Amino acid sequence: MIKKNDVKTGKIISIGNNGEGIIKDEDKVIFVPFALLGEVVEYKVLKVTSKCVFAKLLKVTEKSRDRVTPPCEVFCKCGGCQLQHVLYEKQLLLKKQSVENTLKKVAFIDNQVTDVVGCDNEFRYRNKLQLPISNVDDNLAVGFYAENSHRVVEIDDCLINADWTRGIIQSVKQYAKEFNLKGYDQFTRKGDLREITVREVKGNLIITLVINKKKVDGMQRFVDILRLYLPNKFSLFVNVNTTNSNVIYGDEFYKVYGDNEYYGEMLSIKFPMSVQSFMQVNDNICEKLYSHVEKTVNADCQSVVIDAYSGAGLMTSILAKNAKKAIGIEIIPQAVELSNKLAESNGLKSKIVNYTGKCEEILPKVLEKEVVNGERVTVVLDPPRKGCDLSVIQSLIENNIDNVIYVSCNPATLARDLGVLTGSLVVGNNGIVKNESDKRLYKVNSITLFDMFPQTKHVESVVCLTRRLDN
Repeated sequence: MIKKNDVKTGKIISIGNNGEGIIKDEDKVIFVPFALLGEVVEYKVLKVTSKCVFAKLLKVTEKSRDRVTPPCEVFCKCGGCQLQHVLYEKQLLLKKQSVENTLKKVAFIDNQVTDVVGCDNEFRYRNKLQLPISNVDDNLAVGFYAENSHRVVEIDDCLINADWTRGIIQSVKQYAKEFNLKGYDQFTRKGDLREITVREVKGNLIITLVINKKKVDGMQRFVDILRLYLPNKFSLFVNVNTTNSNVIYGDEFYKVYGDNEYYGEMLSIKFPMSVQSFMQVNDNICEKLYSHVEKTVNADCQSVVIDAYSGAGLMTSILAKNAKKAIGIEIIPQAVELSNKLAESNGLKSKIVNYTGKCEEILPKVLEKEVVNGERVTVVLDPPRKGCDLSVIQSLIENNIDNVIYVSCNPATLARDLGVLTGSLVVGNNGIVKNESDKRLYKVNSITLFDMFPQTKHVESVVCLTRRLDN
């Protein structure tokens, strides 16, 4: 019988959806992170459940040809990356297999991924940095949380973030040392500094220091220290967060130095970025993804495009360029306000209509109106990780929308929603279950993956569907 703390040897027979190696032993599935297909490994059992075992990799005795030496000193300790030990081309294949397996397992969809678009930069691709600040052994620690914990793993740099990362960390440490400031303790709720966040827009940085009190000393000195370590133009903001929660920002921001916002451009749309603006973390892949969606929609002067879960409206504006009308639906009022400003500044105000509220409440009404008016409608879904509310999917089906494009960062919820859309899953008394009927509603035309997050287990999927006419 397998017991906790056992040290065993086994061969990896497959790879899980999170990139971990899988061993079968005593009718149990054993998950071994950082192990590759075909490798023989020594592992230590950490946890045993009725169905599976979670283990720690101790040693690789027979290595895969796809294994590379991770360049990061804290890989396996920090929770940021899961695949640095894998050749990049193989990372893309693993993500392809993971999405295909999830679609088949969850939704009984056998479609293969059409294409996998890799990132031009395997490292240094992120334009957004978020570092918790804590204390380790009574010393200030700036880093990332270890996997499934609130323990900060201290770092000097992060290789998937931009090359200004090291300067940010050095600046925070020097500033804290000069003014005797402490990192935040989540258990005692004491400490001065909670987080440092940075957003890059065309080489300009928006830096926010999150503090655990109304004010800390020496902010002008912090500006001077940042100048020493950063060649970039930057702005510095302070956010006050005294709440007992995992939310990064509190309600109060104030500017210490620099401009209020900077401007970027993507696919001919100019957009402002401010301290609270949302942006995708990888400019290179984001542009490729949005370009793919734009081409797939193929809007013209007779088209109405609905951008569900539209955020700050960048995708809405891109889609509006060639369409008769673009409609955005977003629950956050501040994001809708930014979307309206974006439309106006790009000369698209007359072609964009934005609604504020829950997508599941607004989309059915919008669809009904547009369909009654005889418009040719395409819907782009880009929901959060939890996927779409069932009523959103049902409204597409009931209104016979011809073309749907689904953008997803979570293969599991993507599979569930695609199952209901295609008809391979149905809603029953016991929830969403397999449809035993042969009737199908939508056809999956293509599945394209975009590697927004190299070195990690995450991937973005774009699925193009059309309504079947043979029902």
